[in-house]
Order: sequence, then C-alpha cells, then structure tokens
Amino acid sequence: MNPDGTVGIVLVSHSAALAEGAAQLAAQISGGTVAVVPAGGTDDGDLGTSAEKVRQAVGQADRGAGVVVLPDLGSAVLTVRALLADDDDLAASVELADAPFVEGAVAATVAAVGGGGVKAVLSAAEEAWHARKF
Repeated sequence: MNPDGTVGIVLVSHSAALAEGAAQLAAQISGGTVAVVPAGGTDDGDLGTSAEKVRQAVGQADRGAGVVVLPDLGSAVLTVRALLADDDDLAASVELADAPFVEGAVAATVAAVGGGGVKAVLSAAEEAWHARKF
C-alpha cells in the first residue's frame, strides 16, 4: 500500500439506489477528494448483494492507502467476508467496518479527507454508532 494515497470507501447495500445515494452524499462532503464507490444490488438489478460488484468497487476505490467497506445488512456482511476470505490480495487492503451505514459513511469520509489512514477511517466509521441526533 502507498501511504501517500487517500483511503477509499465502498458502500455495500442490498439496494443500488441506497448505495448510490449514500455514496453521493459522502462524495459531496469530501468535495470529490475521496473515492466513495457504491456496490448495491445484484448483478441483474434486484435487491441483494453481489461479490463481483464489491470486488469492482474496491478496485475503483483503492488509491493506494487501503479501502474501508461499509455494509448495510447481515448478508452484505457475509458477502464481503466471503470475498475477503477467498482473495488474500483483496483482504490485505480492505477493512470491513461494523458501522451505521449513512453516519458511518459520512464519518469515514471526513476522516479520509483529513488524511487519516485506513485504521483511522475505520475507527471513525465505527465510532459513528455513538452519534446522537438529539
């Protein structure tokens, strides 16, 4: 990994529209400086997750400093975990975040904009569990 790169973010959702909307929000917050890539829905456009979409999104998001992946629901987690278990090269550059989907995406993006490394971006995403709205 290149420590001078920016950490990329991949948003894995069962819904292509949800992944795209959350990615658009996070990308606007970064001013386009962070690669925030959606990986939503199945290969044929239905609800679900696609390992191939996740693999491609990680490739697009990876700028040399690693990638943080945020899944939305349980089987998205399983899809990412299975992909990482089968691909050592991918697993070496990817961290899977246990974080709220939207809040975690925003927090991760802010950390990446600030130059945080992959562990800092992961931590920011996971700390979003504590973000209160009231």
